[in-house]
Amino acid sequence: MWSVARAKAGTKGVPRLERESQMLEVASEIFGNEGYAATNIQVVAERAGISKPLIYNYFGSKEGLFLACLDRAGTIVADEIERIARGDAVGIERGLRTLEGMFTILEPQPYLWKLFYDPTAPSTGAVADAIDHYTQRIAKLADEGVAELMGLAGNTDPVDISAMTALWLGIVDSLMNWWMEHPDESADAMMQRCVRLLSALLGDSRQ
Repeated sequence: MWSVARAKAGTKGVPRLERESQMLEVASEIFGNEGYAATNIQVVAERAGISKPLIYNYFGSKEGLFLACLDRAGTIVADEIERIARGDAVGIERGLRTLEGMFTILEPQPYLWKLFYDPTAPSTGAVADAIDHYTQRIAKLADEGVAELMGLAGNTDPVDISAMTALWLGIVDSLMNWWMEHPDESADAMMQRCVRLLSALLGDSRQ
């Protein structure tokens, strides 16, 4: 079931930026839920209430549309993680605040996370470069947070840090995938669940 309501047909007079934003919102949901390979531009056009040629006019191709969706998602997600990283939280508290921030900004659109980890997306070219850019940006921030956490525990081994970073990113990805399968779960409910799960795993006393 699509959560994006079909727009009213006829877009004459709609400002370009507003119409572009509408197309990206619809396309992002379809790409995120169905995957790049299974997404049909005609379906995107129908759900956005516009013509298929108009999408090509704006974005040039299916890859161009996906790339624009990636850039939009990357700005939303990576910027939020960087904002939290600039704060004063350290260790597990930073990790929890990061999750809280991500759940909050992604509550109406958790499928954005899937755009970065779509196995059916092009493996070469501009799309692959964009995916690499944003996933590396996210991974770098995760590595910094994990290194800080491990350092607080007295462990500065780079291999251990690398392994823990991979584990953390895997946890985040799994949580996002689980969330998409349970759309009735609110951001607050997801956050409280994560606190309970991490408390059980790590012995953290936060409740």
